[in-house]
Amino acid sequence: MLTLTAIDTVVRTALDEDAPWGDVTSEVLIPADAVATAQLVARESGVFSGGPVFASAFRLTDQRIDVRLFVADGAAFKAGEVLAEASGPARGILQAERIGLNFVQRMSGIATLTALYVAETAGTRARIVDTRKTTPGLRAIERHAVRSGGGHNHRFSLSDAVMAKDNHLAVLTAGGLGLTEALLQVRDRISHTTHLEVEVDRIDQIEPVLAAGVDTIMLDNFTPEHLAEGVRLTAGRALVEASGGVSLATVRAIAESGVDIISVGALTHSVRSLDLGLDIAVLEG
Repeated sequence: MLTLTAIDTVVRTALDEDAPWGDVTSEVLIPADAVATAQLVARESGVFSGGPVFASAFRLTDQRIDVRLFVADGAAFKAGEVLAEASGPARGILQAERIGLNFVQRMSGIATLTALYVAETAGTRARIVDTRKTTPGLRAIERHAVRSGGGHNHRFSLSDAVMAKDNHLAVLTAGGLGLTEALLQVRDRISHTTHLEVEVDRIDQIEPVLAAGVDTIMLDNFTPEHLAEGVRLTAGRALVEASGGVSLATVRAIAESGVDIISVGALTHSVRSLDLGLDIAVLEG
């Protein structure tokens, strides 16, 4: 998902936004022949993500800048650790600094939060997955960060699977069709390779949905007790996903209900960027 082309496209857009006609501050303050070495330093502990994105910010600004990554995406680190180092023309390093930091701080924040959710569900069958509640234009980057934290990805886009939620079902059954019949017609219209997931918000919807041969049933805003009942009723006929009301305080009880998947929008839509800094270690010229 996170190819070099995808990285460079997003980073180039960010660089163009930040310095559309160059960095006037560095151009008037920093000699053209000045060379610098800057270190990416952790101000707090966390899980790293975004090394290739961080490096892209400097490479696209000035190809003469060399970036060395000292930790891999998915690696835990402590406050005070040097995570990466950039060496080369000082103007380029100073120009790329904020964009490189913005990406790696947000991605590491997502990875760190995801790792906390994964740790809370240890010993259960539940997978922690993200949602489409991502920053527009940054989905591939943010979802890579979820994987760095040990989580998994839901469908990438609306084109990847059929996922019927409450509003879809309201329209689908408005003509008088029963839920099972309506979903069977959906199944007939899609390829055998297309995944079919259906959201329910009541226990009595589970059996009619399962009767249509769905692949995944999403139990939305169910209590842990009702989730356990939903898992029992499903009896392995489909994957069971829990959604809604998921937090670090509730995720353990949700996982212990026996669900297969727990989708967590907070991984990307309300995450705090991690505190990382770029410190100029050497300046010459």
